[in-house]
Amino acid sequence: MDIDRGIRVSVDTGNVTLGSEKSIQLLKLGKGRLVVVAENSPKEIIEDVKYYSKLSEIPFHVYEGTSVDLGSVCGKPFTVSTLIINNPGDSTILDTLG
Repeated sequence: MDIDRGIRVSVDTGNVTLGSEKSIQLLKLGKGRLVVVAENSPKEIIEDVKYYSKLSEIPFHVYEGTSVDLGSVCGKPFTVSTLIINNPGDSTILDTLG
């Protein structure tokens, strides 16, 4: 399955949290099923997300594209550096990446 399509279907039919601050808060609480970070995100954010996802045992994926690309995949008119999939909806992205 195409990662872009999996993310988009999750955004449209499931429950996704956008933004690095909110994502890191959720990871600290051990919430979420998959975290995705754009490869051009600031190094500190990638390190924080990786650290907290490991602690919470939540799968971590680096998106091969910029935060602008990730924002457009989500159908948003802004950049998205980090997102957490809480509920994938009709997407099979957890089977692919989880």
